[in-house]
Parts: sequence; C-alpha cells; structure tokens
Amino acid sequence: MKLITAIIKPFKLDEVQEGLAHIGVEGMTTYDVRGFGRQKGHTELYRGAEYVIDFILKLKIEVAVVDSKLEEALNLISRAAYTGKIGDGKVFVTPLNEVVRIRTGESGQAAL
Repeated sequence: MKLITAIIKPFKLDEVQEGLAHIGVEGMTTYDVRGFGRQKGHTELYRGAEYVIDFILKLKIEVAVVDSKLEEALNLISRAAYTGKIGDGKVFVTPLNEVVRIRTGESGQAAL
C-alpha cells in the first residue's frame, strides 16, 4: 500500500476526484495549504498598490492506494492536475505499513 500526497492548483480538484473515482480509488483527504516552489510567489495590484504574495494558495490531497493501482493513480493525477503553467504542483509517494479502519477493526488492504 502507498500514500499519494499531491499538491495541486485548487481548481483542478474536481478533475482529480472524478478521475480517481473512475478507476476505483475511494476516499480522499484534502487540505487548503499555502506554499511556494520555483515560482517564488507573485505580485498583485490592489487599489493601485503593488504587493507580493510569497505563499500561493494550493490544495494538498492525500489518497491511500493498493500497490496495483499506484501507477494508474499517479498518471491520472498528473494528467488531471496539468495546466502546462508554472505551479502545477508535485506528487509524492510514501509507503504505508499499516492501515486500520476504526469502525470495523479491519486492517491492511481491506481497510482501504
């Protein structure tokens, strides 16, 4: 089992969610986050004054998948979150040693 963590542009969430549901990946946790990468923020104009936004609003998604669905989920997230512009985001994969469903006590892949 793996935990996929993706940082994406917020308006791409629906495409990612629909795509993951289509391939049978159930369950997702999202967080509103702020950060910056190579783009280093941007400048905006408000009432005639310029100001710098160092931390850009992003969305962090966490999805647990079985190993057999990992590549398909990664490809789907990459395609669905793609705009071709700087700041599209990143995807990280970490191993999941154990998962337990609190309500039933199921563990391992059955808990996903």
